[in-house]
Amino acid sequence: MIKVAIMGFGTVGSGVYEIIRNNEAGLERKSGHKIDIKYILDIRDFDDHAEKHLFTKNFDDILNDDEVKVVIEVMGGLNPAYDFSKKALLAGKSVITSNKELVATHGTELLKIAEEKNCNYLFEASVGGGIPILRPLNQCMAANNVEAVYGILNGTTNYILTKMFKEGAAFSEALAQAQELGYAERNPEADVEGHDACRKIAILASLASGKFVDYKNVATEGITGITKNDVAFASKINSVIKLVGYAKFDCDGKVYARVCPMVISKEHQMSDVSDVFNAVMVHGDFVDDVMFYGRGAGKLPTASAVVADVVDAVKHLGRRVMIKWEEPDKNIMLDPMEIPTKYMVRTTNPMLVNGFIGASMIGNGKGENGTEYAFITGLVTEKQLKEKLGAADSFIRMLPEA
Repeated sequence: MIKVAIMGFGTVGSGVYEIIRNNEAGLERKSGHKIDIKYILDIRDFDDHAEKHLFTKNFDDILNDDEVKVVIEVMGGLNPAYDFSKKALLAGKSVITSNKELVATHGTELLKIAEEKNCNYLFEASVGGGIPILRPLNQCMAANNVEAVYGILNGTTNYILTKMFKEGAAFSEALAQAQELGYAERNPEADVEGHDACRKIAILASLASGKFVDYKNVATEGITGITKNDVAFASKINSVIKLVGYAKFDCDGKVYARVCPMVISKEHQMSDVSDVFNAVMVHGDFVDDVMFYGRGAGKLPTASAVVADVVDAVKHLGRRVMIKWEEPDKNIMLDPMEIPTKYMVRTTNPMLVNGFIGASMIGNGKGENGTEYAFITGLVTEKQLKEKLGAADSFIRMLPEA
């Protein structure tokens, strides 16, 4: 029997408890051991819980118990999650987490400690919730050089944009609906400004490249500036707009990464990913494009991914699951301002289109500042684009070809 501890009994933590208790036989069959919960760490009282004897407020109960082989960190945030995770790994206990902020910030250090202590630090649920992506990227794609990984990584923004396209809602209206349904927080900044997707693409890029990609170096834009006219213009070219986390890798080990709204043709598989669903595309040099799709958040989908990592850790007690990346010895990030891309430009000056080679006009519509026009540029860098645009002009990138 393998004893585990759950740190945090919120939405995901209670889901982990539920899955372990309700699927004991299946987990034993898949891991080779009976998995039993010995502790649940939380600062709150759960006097009405059927197994209230499992709860503790003292992390040292877990740390100093040699019976506990796997620690499940579902507390969220950096503190005390970082301190507790580090101490558990240093004690030789495997740590499972859904904490994207922790992995994106301290993953390099924690993976190294796990390697040194011959235990495991696993975080499948940190990127895609219930979508299996890290393990397939690390194992199933092993025969390929991954040339690009990108996707719709945030369900809140995808819900908002879906409402804007399908129902003609303004951004503020769609956000209010998302908040009413519990898809968006009262303070939605982490979602709508792209910070959540940024941490996720940084984790994906780190794993795909084998080198740590610091989310602080990933250019990030949110969706707060998307207007009804942007929606109308994209629709005219049979396209939609999605918030995309994008990373591409060149043969010299350099990484182009960014998070921003992108115009996606309806011929692309990701264009049909709606509401709170997420999707991740992986482009390998031999397999070409592979897409992973599903619920990117939620109690049981996320807990399902966490428990899958628990099973993996139990199967690999005393040996390593080969998931790692290293700190680069030089800057590996390409300057996003210098990457040629096509853009959809919205402007009140129809003559602006003449300043771009290969540009094509989309049409016009009534905007807040009068008649607005939109056109598609040819390939141009963001630096060159901004030199030609006026203060009132805006642009949205077209999804690059992988």
